[in-house]
Amino acid sequence: MREDELEEGAPGTLVSYGRESYYKPEPLPPSRELELTGRFYETLADATFWLGQLSGISRELDFPPVLYTSLLRKEAMESAEIEGADIDYNALYSLETRALDDSADTDAPASRSSPKATKDTREVLNYERAIEDGIQAIDEGESISVERLHALHETLLGGVPDDRVDTNTIGAYKTRPNHLGDFLPPVPDVVDGLVDALMTYYRTGGSYHPLVDIALFHYQFETIHPYGDGNGRLGRLLITLQLYDHDYLQRPNLYLSEYFNRNKPAYVDRMTAVRRDGDWEAWLSFFVEGIATQAEESVTRTLALDELRRRYEAEYGGVAYTKNRLACKLFEQPYLTTKTVTKLFDVEPSTASRAITALEEQGVLEEVTGKARNKEYRAREIFEILERPPQTY
Repeated sequence: MREDELEEGAPGTLVSYGRESYYKPEPLPPSRELELTGRFYETLADATFWLGQLSGISRELDFPPVLYTSLLRKEAMESAEIEGADIDYNALYSLETRALDDSADTDAPASRSSPKATKDTREVLNYERAIEDGIQAIDEGESISVERLHALHETLLGGVPDDRVDTNTIGAYKTRPNHLGDFLPPVPDVVDGLVDALMTYYRTGGSYHPLVDIALFHYQFETIHPYGDGNGRLGRLLITLQLYDHDYLQRPNLYLSEYFNRNKPAYVDRMTAVRRDGDWEAWLSFFVEGIATQAEESVTRTLALDELRRRYEAEYGGVAYTKNRLACKLFEQPYLTTKTVTKLFDVEPSTASRAITALEEQGVLEEVTGKARNKEYRAREIFEILERPPQTY
């Protein structure tokens, strides 16, 4: 970024750094009064309404934890895809199911190892764990702090292969400058003070409606780009934690990364416009619109899962055949093998196989490996709901 690219209203300056210049953002709040229109406040009302709906059904529906984990997993997958990962639900659930099967196999040779996470699945699983760690910390009364940021960063990048990690510092701020195309974020020497100021803004309650302040925080964090790698993943994860911290979410089941992923050019352009000419309003409108649409999308998807669960309970819940018990159990174990069913219901492999075959014939299960042996199955209709494109935009 060059000096002549900055407009008069830019909320930052270019600071000479060797042969180039880095961008140093002004601290929050914005120095000028935001010009938020009636249309913006309508969108803000929609966002708070749908977040309220999502929190309400999260309290009312007695969902098995795995379904909420599946919605959290959707956020983790979408966030990883933004960074170039190529992953699907099957790979993640296969990894977990095979590990579960192996742990239950007392006759397995001692040298046999559990399935290994690929570099992409590791990023997704790390993201899930980081959100869960952050939620637990908030539940225990811990505030979102610099120390928590470092811990989350370490969780996100821990165990990821070297060819997927572009930093030598994990769980600590960057030690060398990192470029984003022709944009040079703040250099290591100034990161500490900038993040401290940002965290102070958050801890003191900000200056605007909480959703506006979360949007401002996200812009500022991504502009500071304090870590050598993983800034995008951590920044998106912090949105979920901040919504939870402000009691907008009962569970981490809002997957805003889906909206960012499907509108990636706009996501980048809106933040760039803030840096260059202080167009806060376009960024805030984009962000709050994302909250509104994704909250509605999560409500729609959650209700669809609940409707499917009720249908299965009505159709299969009255008779204690293994097939019927398995159909109702799919909302806790949506991905399985014959060994999984054998363990779940303490039945013979032949009985488990017949139950799987019956549900496969009825379209409840589908085989996903295409192999003659070591077949894996998933709950077809559950995954159709989880994997379908957004219905609300």
